[in-house]
Amino acid sequence: MNALFIGLMAGVFGMAYMMYGRKQARIAPFVAGLGLCIYPWFTESVPWLLVIGGALIAAPFVIDL
Repeated sequence: MNALFIGLMAGVFGMAYMMYGRKQARIAPFVAGLGLCIYPWFTESVPWLLVIGGALIAAPFVIDL
């Protein structure tokens, strides 16, 4: 149940990042959003979901493309 909720929240953040990246013509938020939408399909462990999700959420603030 926790993995399902984390995957749902990652998808919500992913869609928001993708819309922001497309509207602002910035690559880093768009790619991070795409990754946030896709990675829960391939990860089942809750700790890994949190680590990967946190890294993808923080990536557009660290990488400026």
